[in-house]
Amino acid sequence: MNIIFRYRIFVLIGVFCLLSTFQVQSQEKSALTLWYDKPAEKWVEALPIGNGRLGAMVYGNPVEEVIQLNENTVWAGQPNRNDNPEAKKYLSKVQELLFEGKSGEAQELVNQHFISKTSHGMPYQTAGNLKLSFPDHQNYSDYYRELNLENAVTTTRYKVGEVGYETQVFASHPDQVIVVQIKADKLGSLNFTATMDRPEGAIISTTDNGELKLHGKTSDFEGVEGKIKFLAITKIKNEGGEIIAENDVLKIQNADNVTIYISIASNFKNYKDLSIDEIEKAAGYLSALKNKDQEKIYQTHLEDYQSYFNRVSFDLGQTAAAKLPTDERIKNFKTGDDPALVSLYFQFGRYLLITSSRQGTQPANLQGIWNDQLTPAWDSKYTVNINAEMNYWPAEITNLAEFHEPLIQMVKELSEAGRETAREMYDAEGWVMHHNTDIWRMTKCNRRLLLGNVAYGWSVAVSALI
Repeated sequence: MNIIFRYRIFVLIGVFCLLSTFQVQSQEKSALTLWYDKPAEKWVEALPIGNGRLGAMVYGNPVEEVIQLNENTVWAGQPNRNDNPEAKKYLSKVQELLFEGKSGEAQELVNQHFISKTSHGMPYQTAGNLKLSFPDHQNYSDYYRELNLENAVTTTRYKVGEVGYETQVFASHPDQVIVVQIKADKLGSLNFTATMDRPEGAIISTTDNGELKLHGKTSDFEGVEGKIKFLAITKIKNEGGEIIAENDVLKIQNADNVTIYISIASNFKNYKDLSIDEIEKAAGYLSALKNKDQEKIYQTHLEDYQSYFNRVSFDLGQTAAAKLPTDERIKNFKTGDDPALVSLYFQFGRYLLITSSRQGTQPANLQGIWNDQLTPAWDSKYTVNINAEMNYWPAEITNLAEFHEPLIQMVKELSEAGRETAREMYDAEGWVMHHNTDIWRMTKCNRRLLLGNVAYGWSVAVSALI
């Protein structure tokens, strides 16, 4: 396993944020690398990259490389509201019961008359997968994969026979694409197929100029029709050899080096407007790269990323444990002596914030930006009674203040949506936000709040409106 946690990515960062100062000194490159001696077998073992808007989980499999893709506006449903106007008829009685200490009776009344009668929020969804199949790579050796926090690049290296292979993946914020570069140390040695897929709601096609296209539509959910349309384009450029398009598969034969650019865009403009042309937008990111080579794209990515990441270093010293693969270090941490794992974890938290929350994007949700499902746990929404805030604990204390912007923008939008909820449900001025929201800025009462928090949360929420 690696140290990305599926639901609450930044939990331990709060502990580190109690440290008020950090000694600024250089760190060895190896101290800022998560590395493994075997491919990921499960999604939680894959390595995350992102630019705030786009995210990917890289498995590092020599036989079938999987790059699971996300775009931060790919959510089920469409602009919708589901306030329950019945609530205000019973508000005074709920308040009366709370002040009398009859929280159980108040809870029952809320259950009956405050809960939304329709949906309870939409899930964040995967955009799909890019799969690269290497049919003759089953017998590989000298395997190594890493995520380097200094340059935000994943690298996979191995040998098949006497030929060495290397795949590097990064997500560029300046150019808004994911870049995959595949190399072999012997000319003409790259032979593989490329496909794309998604659990549902996708049409795959190819073009003769080396493109795979996944046209997607998000799901209907709890009676709300899915109206997010998106396009994911995989553009493959080869040095040497050839690319052959067959149905929904691209075959790369006898290439020396291959560079893949992945662009994804949706029709989402804001939480009330789905008027963007996703086809034009996705193609536009690729068109902007025509006069840029891969090295230039990498250098602009690196300069952008390091301008934030390099603001803070954190060194607790290093023991021999730092020479082990990261999964072994985690396994041994309870009984071992590995202070460098703590500083690595600290920097990993900063890395996750930089890669999942940038100005102009959606804020980091329950899984940051990384999700491989259509209906993930808790819908991967924003649980605002603690989890959304936890994602942003590192922002100020670790010198990443700008990365608050998506959260602040969401609060502004919630203040707009919440005015109608306050008026419809509580006959009150101002605005109200219950414990859960989504990309559509849901502010109504969600059943999950009552199941989890019983009457306490309602004592706070309802009393505040008296």
